[in-house]
Amino acid sequence: MPAIQLTTAQRKDKRAEAHHLHPVVIIGGEGLTPAVVKETDGALNAHGLIKVRVFSDDRDTRDSILTALADQLNAAPIQHIGKLLVLWRPVPEKSKAEREDRMPAPKVVKILKFSKSGNHRPQIKKVKVLGNQRIAAGGSLKRAKRRTTSIKKTAAD
Repeated sequence: MPAIQLTTAQRKDKRAEAHHLHPVVIIGGEGLTPAVVKETDGALNAHGLIKVRVFSDDRDTRDSILTALADQLNAAPIQHIGKLLVLWRPVPEKSKAEREDRMPAPKVVKILKFSKSGNHRPQIKKVKVLGNQRIAAGGSLKRAKRRTTSIKKTAAD
């Protein structure tokens, strides 16, 4: 599969996005093995934009690894600086499973209460919120009120 071709401006934007990222895949002395390719593919599916660190002192080897990964995984080579390689591929859309019998699950929510003086640490309280509850402005739990139906509708049923 051929690598994705990007314009200079698009490549520049991707380089800026990748600046703060840490390497997700590390290629050691064995070089480009099928396990490394599989791991890189999984990282591209999860993140889209990744950094790869190559522990090789030969620049030509690192160049060949970058082009091989881009070709095998249908990704765009963004940058090769030192021992870091940057690859990008659009993240595939995740399909959601449609289920009708699904109910909202209980959630554990952290509630922070700050001290009035400001000298003490805030109190952290974990609360389990059920589907029919909500958290009020003061941090207390409130139950959802039952909807009132009109008398005419209940009489018609």
